[in-house]
Amino acid sequence: MSDTIIKPKSALTRRSTLLGMGAAAGAGIITSAAPGFVRYSQAQTSEPIKIGLELHRTGIGASYGRWYERVTNAAVKIINEEGGINGRPVEIIVEDDGTDPKRGAEVVEKFATQHKVDVTFGTLFSHVVMGAAPRAGELKMPYVVVSEGFHVASGKLNRYCFQPGITDVRSQVTAMAPWISKNLGKKATMIFPDYAFGHDHRDYFSAAMKAQGGEILELIAVPPTESSFTRYLPRIPSDTEVLYHVMVGPAVLTFVTELGQFYGSQRPEIFGFIDSLEAVDLATPQLDFLNGTYFWEGMPRYAQKDQTEWDKFYRAAVGVDDNGASLADPKDISTYAHMFGCWESLFVIKQAMEKANYTGPKDKAAFIEAMESLEKFDEGREHPQGDKVFNGKNHQVYGHQYISKVEDGKLNVVHKTSIEDGAYEVTADYTKMAL
Repeated sequence: MSDTIIKPKSALTRRSTLLGMGAAAGAGIITSAAPGFVRYSQAQTSEPIKIGLELHRTGIGASYGRWYERVTNAAVKIINEEGGINGRPVEIIVEDDGTDPKRGAEVVEKFATQHKVDVTFGTLFSHVVMGAAPRAGELKMPYVVVSEGFHVASGKLNRYCFQPGITDVRSQVTAMAPWISKNLGKKATMIFPDYAFGHDHRDYFSAAMKAQGGEILELIAVPPTESSFTRYLPRIPSDTEVLYHVMVGPAVLTFVTELGQFYGSQRPEIFGFIDSLEAVDLATPQLDFLNGTYFWEGMPRYAQKDQTEWDKFYRAAVGVDDNGASLADPKDISTYAHMFGCWESLFVIKQAMEKANYTGPKDKAAFIEAMESLEKFDEGREHPQGDKVFNGKNHQVYGHQYISKVEDGKLNVVHKTSIEDGAYEVTADYTKMAL
């Protein structure tokens, strides 16, 4: 039988087990402390819980990797300040996969055989996930990805793979297609990267628009390593009502700039995924033409008028200002729409390990089963992006999406989807796989 994601009937309530806020009193920022600062006497061993961070430190995912590492360090600082996991400190071990699938598999093996980590996490780019996840399954290494692809939720991976901190593309586009169709147009052209992540957009946005009575006029696939896009843009049909774009890699600014040059003042409605401009300052002069266009955001880069206390706390902890830039350097723009997934995934790992009374590798099966038993996460300090529901069968989390409008060089949220807006039929069931 298949399952459908259903939002709980009652409103999600704040978890009674949220970590105390005392450590952040005063300045509102957790102060740094050496791992030995906290007493771990309640644990049977003071040996650290080792978490391997598979990082896109180099390659086309480097701008994300930089911020994924910063967010990871900020979350672990809090966890260790407050006693670690099951009384043991957390140690992060970083390996660069170069945003390369082959190296991704090699990194997983290195974590398992050399570093002997308890869990690996942090992979973003879908082609790397698809390249590394099978090896994680073979090694029985818990593999918690912070991506968006439909790879985990599809059931194509294995029981050791989870995505508990960020929603998947299928859910995202399912939630937003009704708004796009109603407000921007029904005749759409798509420009997307030619690999697994882009293919998820192609397949599921096309289906979602068709369900709204819309149609896709043209599908334009672009290699993710492309450095110029002028030869692709003339393929956009003249009767396009809404241009849907999602681009990745170091040439994203070039893509958006050339798009503006191609259209000039005459353009259709434009809806993009903020992936096309992550780590790029929206106030960049050549981006003026984006004024009045729309973007998906996983978490709003700019602090909104109704900013929650949790967003405020999270920004301070990871060193980001109200414009989504580094507090240390206003030119260093964060990957704010995605990087919260690292923060939230780490706290989910902590929650599951504590539920399983995890003491070491012999308890990995209990940890997997504990992860699968989780059902919902309440908005709060551990989950500043918002409340979520988790499906233990397909190992995927579901939450809210944000549609933002570019106005005067900033992004202002105009629509927030409900969790049930992103529901789709779930057919995968990893719990039937052997451990």
